[in-house]
Amino acid sequence: MQGTYYNPADLAKFGSIGEFGPELAKKFFDYYGEVFKEGELTEREKSLIALAVAHAIQCPYCIDAYTTDGMEKGASEGQMMEAIHVAAAIRGGASLVHGVQMMNKVKEMSM
Repeated sequence: MQGTYYNPADLAKFGSIGEFGPELAKKFFDYYGEVFKEGELTEREKSLIALAVAHAIQCPYCIDAYTTDGMEKGASEGQMMEAIHVAAAIRGGASLVHGVQMMNKVKEMSM
């Protein structure tokens, strides 16, 4: 019995996710592959974005994958950590800006 829902070995099984729905999986993987090709952004920049998003959505599989991918694409430890801090700042700011909704409600109820 496994002690956690997250099993690092499952990351290697990602390609088999289409077993129960091959048509949609193929479309997803085709799209996914296109997204990460060099374009206006370099592959390294896209990897750093993916790493930051992985932390924002707290996906351990994605964190593992894009830490490895970023290092393979030449991202430094500092660049990866800075990307994570950007994600943390945006996530924190998003929580704080919703405080305006609370403030509006308090003011509405206080009238």
